[in-house]
Amino acid sequence: MSGASGGQDRGDRGSGGALAHRVPDLGALELLLAVARLGSLGAAAREVGITQPAASSRIRSMERQLGVALVDRSPRGSRLTDAGALVTDWARRVVEAAEAFDIGAQALRDRRDSRLRVAASMTIAEYLLPGWLLALRAQRPDTAVSLLAGNSAAVAERLLADEADLGFVEGLSVPPGLDFVVIAHDHLIVVTSPDHPWARRRQALSPDELAATPLILREKGSGTRQVLDAALGGLARPLIELSSTTAVKASAVSGAGPAVLSELAVGEELSLRRLVRIPVESVSLARALRAVWPTGHRPTGPARDLLTLTRG
Repeated sequence: MSGASGGQDRGDRGSGGALAHRVPDLGALELLLAVARLGSLGAAAREVGITQPAASSRIRSMERQLGVALVDRSPRGSRLTDAGALVTDWARRVVEAAEAFDIGAQALRDRRDSRLRVAASMTIAEYLLPGWLLALRAQRPDTAVSLLAGNSAAVAERLLADEADLGFVEGLSVPPGLDFVVIAHDHLIVVTSPDHPWARRRQALSPDELAATPLILREKGSGTRQVLDAALGGLARPLIELSSTTAVKASAVSGAGPAVLSELAVGEELSLRRLVRIPVESVSLARALRAVWPTGHRPTGPARDLLTLTRG
């Protein structure tokens, strides 16, 4: 029975929680080292940035914790006891190890903060990210940023393969394995060149008319296409499928046919009447724009700062 009890006691003493209760914290050990070096509790208190009463209290607390007297106090100063000198030697090694730990952790942070890999779907990459990245550069001029632009499905793949630190998508839903926050809202609109017959219509298009007409569309997997397919029950007919918002817009401006694009992408073309907005009745083409990251890995460092900028 006694052997079992002793084994249990050794197990308890080796646990991290029990060790934390028995070993003084780094602040107390640094104070003890300062007392040893300066020979004065008051001078040691000033060096570590606390009051002398607080320093006295910390030393007494450490003595109670260890069960031995560490410092003899007198009007002439403070002198380590024999036990205090021995504890100071041990404390020096602990503090040196902590300093090495801190240097290593800082190196990891510096490496993390030296780069930022962003993956974004096309509309966000073309029309929103440039402004956000300009603001980030003002905050973090030494961070190198790389941008991987693709459709929403490709963004998810990059994040899950650890090829990006933060992503932005435009689809109706977030792929499995990703956490998200909504950063903005957007609307898709139907546009044509001014020469298209729809540009002279006085009535809004019906959903059936829109579904029956071949359109210039983004490719499958894009957030824009997901929203349109959901609105039309998967009945959208492609005239041309293109992999970028700019290409879709250029085709529509050229008169190739009607297109469905984000309001963000066509503001200038509408104001110059290079494109005309075509109203559609009873069809919701609203969508949320989201920042995404792997589940359980909340953005840190530059990724966290960029996320803050998108919401500010």
